[in-house]
Amino acid sequence: MCGIHGIVSLNNNFTPTEEILQLMGNITVHRGPDDSGSYTENGLGIGMRRLSIIDLEGGHQPLSNEDQTLWLVCNGEIYNFRELREDLKSKGHKFKTGSDSEVILHLYEEYGDDFVLHLNGMFGFALWDVNKKRLVIGRDRIGIKPVYYYKDGDRLLFATEAKAILAVPGVERAIDLVALDSYLTLGYVSAPYSLFKRIKKLPIASLMVIENQKVEIKPYWKMPSELDFQRTEAEWKQKIKETIEKAVNQQMVSDVPIGAFLSGGIDSSAVVAFMAKHSSQPVKTYAIGFGGDSGGSYYNELPYAKQVSELFKTDHKEIIVKPDVVKLLPKLLWHMDEPMADTAFITTFLVAEFARQDSTVILSGVGGDELFGGYRRYLGEYYIQRYQKIPSIIRKNLLAPIARYLPSDRHSPLLNLSRLAKGFILSAEKPFAERYKSYVEVFSPEQIEQIELLRKSHSHETYDALAEAFANTNSEDPINRLFQVDSLTQLPDDLLMLTDKMTMATSLECRVPLLDQDMVELAARMTGSMKIKGRELKYILKECLHDVLPKEILYRKKRGFGAPMGSWLKNELAPLLKQVLSQKTIESRGLFNWDVVQKTIALHESNKEDHTDHLQALMNLEIWCRLYLDDVSPEDLTEELGELAQ
Repeated sequence: MCGIHGIVSLNNNFTPTEEILQLMGNITVHRGPDDSGSYTENGLGIGMRRLSIIDLEGGHQPLSNEDQTLWLVCNGEIYNFRELREDLKSKGHKFKTGSDSEVILHLYEEYGDDFVLHLNGMFGFALWDVNKKRLVIGRDRIGIKPVYYYKDGDRLLFATEAKAILAVPGVERAIDLVALDSYLTLGYVSAPYSLFKRIKKLPIASLMVIENQKVEIKPYWKMPSELDFQRTEAEWKQKIKETIEKAVNQQMVSDVPIGAFLSGGIDSSAVVAFMAKHSSQPVKTYAIGFGGDSGGSYYNELPYAKQVSELFKTDHKEIIVKPDVVKLLPKLLWHMDEPMADTAFITTFLVAEFARQDSTVILSGVGGDELFGGYRRYLGEYYIQRYQKIPSIIRKNLLAPIARYLPSDRHSPLLNLSRLAKGFILSAEKPFAERYKSYVEVFSPEQIEQIELLRKSHSHETYDALAEAFANTNSEDPINRLFQVDSLTQLPDDLLMLTDKMTMATSLECRVPLLDQDMVELAARMTGSMKIKGRELKYILKECLHDVLPKEILYRKKRGFGAPMGSWLKNELAPLLKQVLSQKTIESRGLFNWDVVQKTIALHESNKEDHTDHLQALMNLEIWCRLYLDDVSPEDLTEELGELAQ
C-alpha cells in the first residue's frame, strides 16, 4: 500500500528530475511513511511512498523484472498473488521479492496488456516498458484506489492524490466549471473530472497507455449484465455465504496487525464474523458513536456494535464524537483533495485514526448496500407501482401540493419520514432515470440555476454523470440497473474515494472484501427480486447470514455511517456555518448568489426544508477554496474555524 506518482514526456524534450519526484512524494508521505523510491530515465520519472504490509523487508519499489526492462510502482494489494506467482513460476518466471505487486511485472511479460484481467485486488499502478518506451497506468475494476492525471502539451503527470500533481511547478490551481456542476448536483465530483481544472481521474476498470507521444484510455472490464435465473434461493444463499467468507479470509493476509471497522450493521458484522472464524487471535474491532445535545442519539450505533463484539469475542474499542470535530474540516478536506457533501468522510477519518493506534490494516463492510440492495431509494419502484394506483387528478392536484409544505429533518424519525415522503411524491411523475436522480442529487438543475453565478457569466459544457451511467447500463431489471449506475458513480467517486483518502490520511490500509471481484460479479448476476423482496432490503444477504448473525442485527433499522450534521448546523455549529457562508464571503468568492444561500440557511433552521446536504456542500466547498485556491494552510484555517466550532 502506498502513494504513486510520476511524469512522462509527451515530446521527448525533458527528463523529470529526482527533485520534482521528491516534491510529489513528500506531500503524500502519509500514504507511505515507511519507505520511498524512484526511477528515472530519458523522458520518464516514476516514484512511490510505501506503507509496508507484505514482504516488509523486500518489497521496496519501484520493482523491476529480471533484466530491468520493466519497472513498476503499485498502490494497493493483489489478493490472488500467491496463485498467480506459482503459475508464473511454473512458466519459468523468476521472482526477486515476496511482494504481491511483483506478479504484475511477470504477468505483463506473459500476457501483455491482458495481464490486468488476471488480477484480483485493489490497485492503481504505473508500469514502464523500457524497450518500447511505453507507460501503462491502470486502476482496479471497482475504483477502490484512485488515480489522478494531468496532461498538457509537453507532459503527462499522474498520482494517487491530486495534491501531488499540484506540487509540480506550472500546474494551475483553478476550479473546473464542469466539475463544479457535478459537485453541486451529486455532492462529489464524478470521474473523469476533478474539481481542479485540467486534473482528471482515470475511470475505473481502465488502462491508460502512453506510447509514441499518444495517450489512449481503454476499459478492460465491465460489470456483467446477464442475469442468472437458474440458481434456486437455497443455492444463492450458499454461494453468497461461501464467496463472502472466502474474500474475507483471503484479505486477512498481512504481515502487520489487522482489525475491522464495526458499526453493528449487517455488512461490517458479517465481515467481523468471518474474520473471527478464521483468526487464531481475538479480532480487533473499532466503533464510533456521537455525543452532543442534538442528533447524536439518532445516529448512535454503539449498542449494536457492542453486541456483535461480545458475540464474536473481539478486542473491541469505541470512540465518541462531538460537534467540535468539525474543526478538523480543513485538515480532512486537504487530505480529500476535493470537497464532498458526505459526513462519512469525517467519521471514517476519526475511526481510522483511532484504529491506527494498534492496527495497520483494516477491513470494512463498504459495498454491501450496492451489491445486495440496501438503500431505501431502491424501494422507489416498489412504492411507485402502488402510488400510481391513486387517480392522477388526486396525485397531481392534492398530494403534490401538500408535499411541498411537508417539514423536513433527517435527525428525528417522524421528520425524516416526512422528508422521504416529500421527496418521493415530488418526483413520482418523473421517468425512471430522472426519478432516481432526484433521490440522489444534492442541488436540482433548477436550484443550480438559481444559486450558481458562474454559469450565467461563463458559457461552458456540462457533464451529467448519472445520465451517462444510465446510458451505459442495459439491465432490464430495475434494481440491478440502479446497482450498475451506483457502481459507476457514487460507489467509486464518493464512498470508496472517501474511504481511501481518510484511512490513508492516518497511514491505515483499508480493504473492502464485499467488493471482491468474485462477489461483485456474483451480485451482478443476481435478480433484483432476490436482493429485495417486497419492502425487505438485502433479503438474500439476511437469509444467508441467519446462522451467522442474530436477528437484532439482521433486522435492525438502517443508519448511514455519517454524523448528525444537519442538526449540528442548526445548533452547535450555527456560528461556524454563518461565518463560512457569510454574505461577505459569498460575494467576494463570486461563485454563488447570496440571496439564495441566505434563504437556504433560513429554511433549514426553521425545519421547513432539509438542506443538510446543500449547506454542507457549500460550506465544504468554501473551506476547500481557502485551502487550495487561496493557499491558506490547514493549520491556519483550523485555528480560525476552531474558535467557532466549540
